[in-house]
Amino acid sequence: MAKVLVVTSGKGGVGKTTSTAALGAALAQMGQSVVVIDFDVGLRNLDLVMGAERRVVFDLINVVQGVAKLSQALIRDKRLENLWLLPASQTRDKDALTEEGIRRVITELKTKFDWILCDSPAGIERGATLAMRYADEAIIVTNPEVSSVRDSDRIIGMLDSKTVRAERGERVEKHLLITRYDSARAARGEMLSIDDVLEILATPLLGIVPESQDVLKASNVGSPVTLNNANSAPARAYMDAVRRLMGETVTMKVPVERKGLMDRLLRRRAA
Repeated sequence: MAKVLVVTSGKGGVGKTTSTAALGAALAQMGQSVVVIDFDVGLRNLDLVMGAERRVVFDLINVVQGVAKLSQALIRDKRLENLWLLPASQTRDKDALTEEGIRRVITELKTKFDWILCDSPAGIERGATLAMRYADEAIIVTNPEVSSVRDSDRIIGMLDSKTVRAERGERVEKHLLITRYDSARAARGEMLSIDDVLEILATPLLGIVPESQDVLKASNVGSPVTLNNANSAPARAYMDAVRRLMGETVTMKVPVERKGLMDRLLRRRAA
């Protein structure tokens, strides 16, 4: 049975889009048929991260308004044949989205895919509420910073009140994905610890993605990090998160900064 999964957060810049691409690619690598939808109308970026920006002809708004068929707007990934993208419009605003239109699109996608990943825009406005509206599950992406965690708490409240499932008295299963974690900064008290975040949000932890240049490099070349550098720490973290999402028991590892020989020598010399 198809699952609708929203990737969301209250704060911008926490890594929702890169996480949507990485998780979608990881699910596809595990044999699942996956479509990722960009709900950030007017500020689309998922097509860039997926390396499909030059292939966009029709978009989500076109499908919602009946200008194009869903099959015309879907873009198949060139690396994974079971991974697809439904891009957002870059020239329209979020008011062009309608709840009924989104319902029709999601309903049709459920007949074609195992997983439907909705990349939500930041904030709590129309685009974000429509992205989560028909979700079965949610991944709340947060950085270990007070402002990000506070905004994530607001999003959890919305998932429990603004979704179709919530209105039916059912619950949206929620998972927490902590991104941009830096163990050295956490040790110095410059960011929240994992335990602090979990205590505040009281949501099951799906994964911890370390701060890494590998994520930026992958985005710049238009490839999800799980495909661009499968052996990198972020890619392994995303793959483990997907395995947990699919029901596997995978030991949670808190990323620890690894210092090379030159780092250790420089630290000794400085001391």
